[in-house]
Amino acid sequence: MNNTNLCCHPGAQHVSLLVLLCLFHLMGLFLNGFSLWVFTCRMSKWSAGTVLQFNLAVSDAIASPATPLLAVYLASESQWKFGSFACQLNIALLCAHFYGSVFFLMLISVHRYIAVVRFNRSSLMKRKDFVKKLCCGVWCFLLVLGLSFGFLLPVTTDDHKLCLSIHQKNRTEAYIAINFMLFILGFIVPLIVSLICYSCLATSVSRINVSSSQGQSIKMKSLKMIGICLIIFGLCFLPLNVVRTVLVVIKKYYPKKCELLLRLETAYYASYILGGINCCLDPFIYFFGSHNFKKTFRKSLRIIRVQQDRENRTESETVSYSVNKNVVYTVTS
Repeated sequence: MNNTNLCCHPGAQHVSLLVLLCLFHLMGLFLNGFSLWVFTCRMSKWSAGTVLQFNLAVSDAIASPATPLLAVYLASESQWKFGSFACQLNIALLCAHFYGSVFFLMLISVHRYIAVVRFNRSSLMKRKDFVKKLCCGVWCFLLVLGLSFGFLLPVTTDDHKLCLSIHQKNRTEAYIAINFMLFILGFIVPLIVSLICYSCLATSVSRINVSSSQGQSIKMKSLKMIGICLIIFGLCFLPLNVVRTVLVVIKKYYPKKCELLLRLETAYYASYILGGINCCLDPFIYFFGSHNFKKTFRKSLRIIRVQQDRENRTESETVSYSVNKNVVYTVTS
């Protein structure tokens, strides 16, 4: 069985995967960069929910340095050209991005449940200082996790210089162990917690009196948040974890099925791209989950629009002045 692990080699990926990979992550970088600017430069008062949303935006932005490296790697037919340290850093960044997003989405669901359903009871999740410490704990855990995976999965240089590839020789057992730990602790547990919180939240808001404008606003905002979070879990994180699990199992028990492995590898990269869509969807959580962010966001857009109109008006007046000056000069001559 160990000898048969040598039979398969990575295949070239279609250029459409590279285009979609760069497109979605570029959109996510723009949206989350703007969101981080709103959080840090435009919002003066932060609540516990704002702290969680800010950390979610940071975890999304972390994927940006890793995306160009992965795009070049795929374009080079899985030939890693950046050295061992860059590979290990890339693994750490991807781990912090995907599972940081999952953990902070879970904490946002818990906070939303407590804020709406148990609004009249005291809770640590309502205290900003406690939430800050909780976020620091999550980042420490992600740091240890990323560094550990980077240490366990260095670049291999047997036939290709491979980084984070199922075709790396003598890494199958490590991929099996890491995958199932991430699948259970990094996806199943947060998903179950989020589903429980949002189920209770949906049950609670369904009983809200919608005859008042405030009750209708709370109900609609909560339902939109529930819908967006469930879409993120179902569209972005479920395919990634399921396809990766199937891939490592096939590699472990059917290593000679190279054609199947190559198809699953392509499916994995496609699910990775779907995972990147969460960077584009998370800003909707900030928009629907925080009235302060929503108000500041709209105010920031108005300020940017006014500045652009002012610049366009100034440019137009400058051009008009230059034209009139030339006309006067011509008539005088």
